[in-house]
Amino acid sequence: MRATAATVSFAVGMALLVATAACDQGGSKSAEAKYGDCPVSGKYGEFDLSPETAGALTVKTTLPAPGWWNGYTPASVKSGYEYCMAANIAYRSGLDRVKVENAPFPEVVSGRTDDFDLALAQITITPARREVAAFSPPYLSSTLGVLIRDGETINAENLREVRIGVAEGTTGEEFVENRLKPTKPVTAFANDPEMVTALEDGRIDAVVHDTTILLAYPQDAERKVRIVGQYRTDQGYGALYPKGSPNKAELDRIIRQLIDDGTLAKLSAVYLGAAFGQDPAKIPYLKVEDGS
Repeated sequence: MRATAATVSFAVGMALLVATAACDQGGSKSAEAKYGDCPVSGKYGEFDLSPETAGALTVKTTLPAPGWWNGYTPASVKSGYEYCMAANIAYRSGLDRVKVENAPFPEVVSGRTDDFDLALAQITITPARREVAAFSPPYLSSTLGVLIRDGETINAENLREVRIGVAEGTTGEEFVENRLKPTKPVTAFANDPEMVTALEDGRIDAVVHDTTILLAYPQDAERKVRIVGQYRTDQGYGALYPKGSPNKAELDRIIRQLIDDGTLAKLSAVYLGAAFGQDPAKIPYLKVEDGS
């Protein structure tokens, strides 16, 4: 994912997507207009799902998520990596629309609800989450970035000594508490914009969160923040399904197809490449004191 987003330009990626969408690969129906601004490809109705809502793919996520879901409400989302991933899943399943449901991240990964087909919310696959939900094959690798205010000098050596903010219920929260073990209390936030605002206001000194999410914030000229490094996690993002979902096998097949035929690489170039604005692989990798 890191190399793909950085090495393929926005313009080339968009051209590839448009070209792919024009070749319907034998599909008998084009439902492209039903999926916002997302070009779709593959064969319409090639796969067979039993959707939660007739005629629709019901997807849970957590908004806002720039680059992943471009919009602040379910009705306003028309593009983004995960939204267009969902659009292509719906198209290949013969479903004419994507029904977006917004929920807090801890609720999405809790396993307490099953009224959706899949969740796409930059969800890192972990053993604990596998106990309450099912996952697809990983579709994108993940690392944890460190976001600070411009002008501050915070690095791996002194990160433990500052006030850190994390997103509630995430692997970033677990990493900070179990690996970094900071000397000051950690503040967990319910959503990403609130967390970054707290950083800008000086209520916290650093944010530890998914690099692919944090990279969008320094691109906003009004935000005076920068990423100083990232920690390897050897983990990846997966689509989350309700435990025991009858659609798991079929959804897994679709997602593997989207990976193998290059659709997700193209979406990464178009949507994440534009949001990143830099090569994530060139962000310095940090180490915790135990040498990991």
